[in-house]
Amino acid sequence: MEYFLQQLINGVTLGSIYGLIAIGYTMVYGIIGMINFAHGDVFMVGAFLALIVYLALVAIGITFVPLALLIVLLVAMALTALYGWTVERIAYRPLRGSFRLAPLISAIGMSIFLQNFVQQAQGARVKPLQPVAPGGFQFGAADGFVVNVSYVQLMIVGATIAIMTGFTLLVTKTSLGRAQRACEQDRKMAALLGVDVDRTISLTFVMGAALASVAGLMYLLYYGVIDFYIGFVAGVKAFTAAVLGGIGSLPGAMLGGLLIGLIETFWSAYFSVEYKDVAAFSILAIVLIFLPSGLLGRPEVEKV
Repeated sequence: MEYFLQQLINGVTLGSIYGLIAIGYTMVYGIIGMINFAHGDVFMVGAFLALIVYLALVAIGITFVPLALLIVLLVAMALTALYGWTVERIAYRPLRGSFRLAPLISAIGMSIFLQNFVQQAQGARVKPLQPVAPGGFQFGAADGFVVNVSYVQLMIVGATIAIMTGFTLLVTKTSLGRAQRACEQDRKMAALLGVDVDRTISLTFVMGAALASVAGLMYLLYYGVIDFYIGFVAGVKAFTAAVLGGIGSLPGAMLGGLLIGLIETFWSAYFSVEYKDVAAFSILAIVLIFLPSGLLGRPEVEKV
């Protein structure tokens, strides 16, 4: 039982990271109906920015961990949001009225550019980070398996809950959220009613990139090592999570992220770790056979 509980904690932690990345995919798709395949690499850029800012703070003598992490979070979110805005302006806005394949190709090109940019700027070797908040809680039988809950895991899950709560209030209670929901339903009608569609789409990319930077910081703290290729792997998993939960649904993105994290963790713990990705994608295929819109997705209604 203790071993199962340990894997459950690990799966929820990993799923929280996937869920935050998946929100960026589902937000963009919900408004413009296209997949931002550069989003995983924006997450990677956010992780590198978090590492650089943290090391800079340590170099100037700011070593109080809560203050340092708060500064890192704010700076990384701001800088990564700028990357998200740039991706929208360069890769999407000029091609918004083009055929649907053009923005997809452009986003893939932006993904390759970001990977190579970080590889050239930071090198191809992995970048380690010493444990920032070591320690945690332990419980279980003294002569059996001991369950470990680290401070970093508590931080990740707590931050995810707080961010999702604030983000839900933003989307449901503010004028920006109403504009986003209006653009999701019908961009042309929203524009006729006075909604600045270009500004709303840009802010959606900015918000998704900011959430990706939070996930990047969490990934850095959890694993303690990053490289220029983590964006591709995590991006594919997060996209899978968004599709599994229901692309276009914010709760579905988080649910899908948690499910992918739990599937990977439990499969690695009880079966072969080499086939954890096969298990996750197999579950996705099975779900989509019976629920083509995902677990919480809504079927598209053709506008006439």
